[in-house]
Amino acid sequence: MSAGSAPLAAPLAARAFTRRTMLKAGALTVGFTLASLQTRAEGAAPAPRMLDPNELDSFLAVDGDGTVTLFCGKVDLGQGLRIAMRQIAGEELGIGVDKIKYVEGDTALTPDQGRTSGSNGIQRGGMQVRRAAATAREALIALAAQRLNIAPDDLVAAEGEVRPKNGPNNAGAGIRFADLIGARSFNLKLNPKAPLKNPATYTLVGKPLPRPDVPAKCTGAFTYMQDFSLPDMVHARVIRPPAIGAKLIAVDEASIKDLSGAKVLRIKDFLAVVADDEWTAVRASRTLRAQWSAGSGLPEQDKLAATLRADRDITDEVLLTRGQSAAGNPPEPNPSATMTRSASYFWPMQSHGSIGPSCAVADVTDNSATVWTASQGTHGNRKTFARFLGLPEEAVRLIYVEGAGCYGMNGHEDAAADAAILSRAVGRPVRVQWSREDEHGWDPKGPPQLLDLSGAVDPSGRILAWRTEMWLPQTTRGLPDVPLLAPAAAGLDDVRGLQPGLISQNADPPYAADNVQVLVHWLKDAPLRPAPIRSPGKPANCFAVESFTDELAAAAGLDPVEFRLRGLEDKRGVEVIRRAAALMNWQSRPSPSPNPNAALAHGRGFAYVHYKHSESYVAMGMEVAVERASGRIKVERVACAFDCGQIINPDGARAQVEGSILQTLSRALMEEVRFDRARVTSLDWASYPILRFPDVPKLDIVLIDRPTEPPVGAGEAACTTVAAALANAVFDATGARQRTVPFTPERVKATLDGV
Repeated sequence: MSAGSAPLAAPLAARAFTRRTMLKAGALTVGFTLASLQTRAEGAAPAPRMLDPNELDSFLAVDGDGTVTLFCGKVDLGQGLRIAMRQIAGEELGIGVDKIKYVEGDTALTPDQGRTSGSNGIQRGGMQVRRAAATAREALIALAAQRLNIAPDDLVAAEGEVRPKNGPNNAGAGIRFADLIGARSFNLKLNPKAPLKNPATYTLVGKPLPRPDVPAKCTGAFTYMQDFSLPDMVHARVIRPPAIGAKLIAVDEASIKDLSGAKVLRIKDFLAVVADDEWTAVRASRTLRAQWSAGSGLPEQDKLAATLRADRDITDEVLLTRGQSAAGNPPEPNPSATMTRSASYFWPMQSHGSIGPSCAVADVTDNSATVWTASQGTHGNRKTFARFLGLPEEAVRLIYVEGAGCYGMNGHEDAAADAAILSRAVGRPVRVQWSREDEHGWDPKGPPQLLDLSGAVDPSGRILAWRTEMWLPQTTRGLPDVPLLAPAAAGLDDVRGLQPGLISQNADPPYAADNVQVLVHWLKDAPLRPAPIRSPGKPANCFAVESFTDELAAAAGLDPVEFRLRGLEDKRGVEVIRRAAALMNWQSRPSPSPNPNAALAHGRGFAYVHYKHSESYVAMGMEVAVERASGRIKVERVACAFDCGQIINPDGARAQVEGSILQTLSRALMEEVRFDRARVTSLDWASYPILRFPDVPKLDIVLIDRPTEPPVGAGEAACTTVAAALANAVFDATGARQRTVPFTPERVKATLDGV
């Protein structure tokens, strides 16, 4: 069994055993095969075991064969945690990654390390694993010291054993980890003072070790959530209303009487069909006749920004003031300033655009529930599922299985709720597979963001005043505070997540400014269900902030890179800007370019962010060609300097940066949820296009490794600068500002005609 599919082996077989009894028996959770899975829960969830994230045994088990099993609450969505976590644990523990088995995201087997989001997989979850491995190494050395009658300081843990520090390569009689503690508990709390290894001695961390899941993914052998199945499983499709907020009035069950084995299930406004095979379920969902009430109504698509601005059901909050009077008044442009500017920027609602529509499998009985889901928050959702299923939390188990595409919160949780409710109703395991129309129409959306910016700059390039005013849905204050569709429609408990949202971050300039104010108008409602989408909120905020920075630089007649460097004191920020500019062979001059009226206009743009003002540093340059007759943008090259502190796996970090750039180019150039007054209408790849291979530009990326600095995550930060660098490049090429995403040819042509 490949490492990528290992977590799938545990699900049902572990129901009758505790982790420790399996280890003592010489078997491992990851060692079971799919053929051995049972089909029904044998009573409640597995017996309680050590899952306290403060306890060493929650993370690591030394097995009888000398291998180590790593239990991780953070999950691999494709960002490479399966190898990076092994590198972290193996480095501190003193064992090769090939000797580490990996279990992830199973609420019955792994500790709750919080939702995998916010680029915190490594910077938080990985550091817990590092501390656990260091604690284990310290304990193993102490055991060996007693056994060998040698001082702990004279011993070293390496290659799965503890040996004396004598001779070349620490040669000497050693004791295997398995002989010291194999198949037994450590019974230790994580030691926050356990000594960590010196980065200068690293042999695993910082190395581009290959991901274990890639070969199976390349050959089609990988088991995604969409591929997962159980014996005795039935298939289901949920029928959604034709309009947002519509209520179910009547169902004509006889309309599917000719489809043998298809059954209708209705719970209040929740409507579904169940069948023994998937194609029958699909046909039944298309054939079933149902009557619905009118919907609750959506705003006009083309007036969405104006609708947000005109909303009076708001709560105002001043997020930041610098250089303000005691009264906290908004900054006024300094009378001595020679240039003042103001501009509005708009980011639309966007779908996650997952290549594989959401899917889940659930097995629910009267007294227990097991749900296989691609959710990034299995532990956090456990309480939610227990609530709407009416079960005690300890009787509910969620098991992570990687889905085919998502960074944020698409329909995975909804599909899991669908499957759980239906499994309870039919008394069998149920698989729910969403269609493409379901995914685009009903996944929760990245919310709309409207930003007004104003400011003043003097001829030297000093920012004298800056004001950011934002309109954001109130529900985004607590992303992922997202109601699940099925429990709400079925009239069950509407339980939502409680994690804090960060959608308003990076709305102020990172550069020196005399007066700064950031104000947000929290809107009571969102047009559609909002949810976190990769780098929640920050791409829109940075798009506005870094575009407006360029506007001030242009007003002062200064080169965009020089303007940023004049106002930046952070040395790491200065370095990424200089490194990205060097990648582009940046030549100093103000924007726009000397020939903005060319039929095919070429330009370059720049953007910078210190992500969340506390995490990764990103500087990005972009080269574009703009076809004036059509408004089409061709992104020719992207250059990015990236500093995320200590790099665990440079190949993984580079892949994250590349993926961030390409996904956000797609969002900036093409992606916008379209809707009428009743429903979402962009239900396929024609109406919701995404970036294709021919549109991929040349990517030049430099990673700045800082082994002695904490790792701060690579999964999101590079998303943040893309739209701004792109918009600034288009301005440099043409003299036309792009302030509304996406930059479709029609929008670009309209701005070109207005120049």
